[in-house]
Amino acid sequence: MNLAGLDLNLLVALDALLLEANVSRAAMRVGLSQPAASHALARLRDSLGDPLLVRVGARMELTPRAQALRGPLAQVLDQVRGLFIPDDFEAASSERRFRLMMPDLAVELLVPPLMEKVTRLAPNIRLDIVPWRSSAIFTAEFARTIDLVISIGNAFRGFHRQLLYTDRDALAVRRGHPAGTRLARREVFLQARHVAVIIRGQNIDLIDDWLRSKDIERRIALVVPGYIEALHIVARTDLVAFVPSRLIAALAQPLSLKTVTPPLDPGIDEQFMFTPTRAQFDPGSIWLRKLMLETGHGLDRSKRRPG
Repeated sequence: MNLAGLDLNLLVALDALLLEANVSRAAMRVGLSQPAASHALARLRDSLGDPLLVRVGARMELTPRAQALRGPLAQVLDQVRGLFIPDDFEAASSERRFRLMMPDLAVELLVPPLMEKVTRLAPNIRLDIVPWRSSAIFTAEFARTIDLVISIGNAFRGFHRQLLYTDRDALAVRRGHPAGTRLARREVFLQARHVAVIIRGQNIDLIDDWLRSKDIERRIALVVPGYIEALHIVARTDLVAFVPSRLIAALAQPLSLKTVTPPLDPGIDEQFMFTPTRAQFDPGSIWLRKLMLETGHGLDRSKRRPG
């Protein structure tokens, strides 16, 4: 293929066609008329020697060649867009929007202190928080919309990982729970009725995965999709929840909770910050990562302070 004669706008049209698998929706995505999108598809078919979209029943589907192009094309377009990113980032005047994916406990612990910094340094910037998704359902198309991910040590393809903060799991119980501190004894812990937290994309609470490796089963009375829900239930029942201790401490006063050291210690939890490889040299991304790292590392520093 003669690259000198290649219309780069065709790659933008191709990207939209591969995302939508529909000529009309692809046209709307990139601001073309439907005839123009159809013409672009015809040119792409001719250049690539593949139909790309074929009709199957009442709808269009991607050919195997088109499916194989989705990931590499997304990376190429991201790199091309990166050529036009300004060399500097004026936080004080920027109106940029960042999209962050994180679990509920990270929102509770990190977002309030992070927003204090953002409000002071960049009052016109907007952060959009989206629910956490496991790497198993983290599609290439979805990943392209994300600027930052907070997660445990899972691998996200195309993302760079940095340690954000550490934590330990503990038992959350309501103040006045009949078992109270006796839950620190193994037999009482095993007799208690527990709330399990199974986050979207997982099929087991990570604590139960660890307990089963020790041939231990706890009594699960309720399963919820997030740690915040678990703590709200614990605050109003005699159920207990095995959750990160920082989260219990953050909500202990408003929910009237207390922390009990469990008889079994699964060790240190590590929360990581993941950023797209494509954005490693983007000044705006660098600015946001710096603030997030300061916020996460600040949690560890506050824990080490005496008193």
